[in-house]
Amino acid sequence: MICEALPESVRAVRRYVREAVAYQEPGVPPEALDTVELLASELATNAVRYGTEPGDSLQVVVDAGPGKCRIEVHDTRRKRPRVRPPSNERSRGRGLHLVDLLADSWGTADREFGKIVWMVVTW
Repeated sequence: MICEALPESVRAVRRYVREAVAYQEPGVPPEALDTVELLASELATNAVRYGTEPGDSLQVVVDAGPGKCRIEVHDTRRKRPRVRPPSNERSRGRGLHLVDLLADSWGTADREFGKIVWMVVTW
């Protein structure tokens, strides 16, 4: 899926990821679908906020198989995301804590014009 890097695109990403995982791997437990959808939303939100410039797009790749799913979000900036120390004074900066807690693994990779942030969820 390729979409404009706009805040309102995150809703479409959530819907796409949920439908793509369910299509690629029928019988995924509902709680696993919920987790994948939540974490994909966090990665897409980070890409929109920090990984793109106005007019850019982002790409979402879903690869689901027996017992696991890998989600990739491709954006146009090379700056890598990082987990920030917890703080009660910031209203942002918690999304990667969720990814770190709920995904089995996650990381980043370079691409020609930007980066890929990926995660794997198993069930």
